[in-house]
Amino acid sequence: MAVATVAAVRAQIDAGQTDPVYLLVGEDEVEKSALAGQFAEMVEEGLRAFNVERIHAGEWTTGDKLSDGVGGLIAAARTLPMTAPRRLVIVLQAEAIIAPKRESDAATRALDAFEALLKWPDRETTIVLVASSVDRRTRFFKLLQKTATIVECGVIADQADAERWIRNRVAAGGMEIEPAAARALAQRAGPDLKRLRSEVDRLLLYALGQKRIGIDDARAVAGPAALQDDWAMANAIEAGQPGEALRQLALTLDAGAAPEMILGQLGWLVRAKFPNLAPAGVGPGVEWLFRTDLDLKRSAGDPRILLERLVVELCGARRGARRV
Repeated sequence: MAVATVAAVRAQIDAGQTDPVYLLVGEDEVEKSALAGQFAEMVEEGLRAFNVERIHAGEWTTGDKLSDGVGGLIAAARTLPMTAPRRLVIVLQAEAIIAPKRESDAATRALDAFEALLKWPDRETTIVLVASSVDRRTRFFKLLQKTATIVECGVIADQADAERWIRNRVAAGGMEIEPAAARALAQRAGPDLKRLRSEVDRLLLYALGQKRIGIDDARAVAGPAALQDDWAMANAIEAGQPGEALRQLALTLDAGAAPEMILGQLGWLVRAKFPNLAPAGVGPGVEWLFRTDLDLKRSAGDPRILLERLVVELCGARRGARRV
């Protein structure tokens, strides 16, 4: 049928005028989950148990399981809605049927029936296929290009898309964000998804323990992008300013500094400064440094995230000492 943006599909959902079949693809799991959830919200909450079916296709790893699973999917899609205008069938990990294994005659017959469902879906049912990476050379994907609305998730087209993406990402982290804060962050990062993800991850870390993120939090983490000096991050930790410390860490990494060099600087800070500034933080600080060093050496996580965690912990120790 067509390729649609997330914003366009949300408008269809709000208007209650959805297409028969959708394929949500892309690596942005948060975006896909949020959009699939909005489809389910088309049905009144009290009627969702009867009219919203969620199916996990990831376990259909053999011919027999594929046959049984596809049979259940088709039955769900052919069932009429109960006291509601529309029925929703949401299929997670749908790559299992877009690139299926035909290991038995029963599986082949079931997939043929699924193909017929895609060609002639029921008007009162909306089928939402949610997939990560898909083989676009398969017969089923080529069929979906003709029969489904394909939505590429994680594509930021404009300021509104960026703000929506930020709200979804923050919500997935268990928090809320003020509209002004989301707007300020989107304006700073623009439509660059990689930069948006970095800014929001840093903000979530900074606001850890809060229920709501405000404009002051966003400004603290995403202030003017000017590196003051090589020791600005250490100075911010000494002052107990996690937002500024995280911002300076980001600027240092973006300038090409090696994570090992930054870790060495933080090690000096704990050894040379903490005995006077935060005596109670020396022991935990050494343990945090050792853990981060080990994690970096064995590639146990993104170096940026590992260092951000360490910076927040050191700032917490410093701020705790100031309150004593």
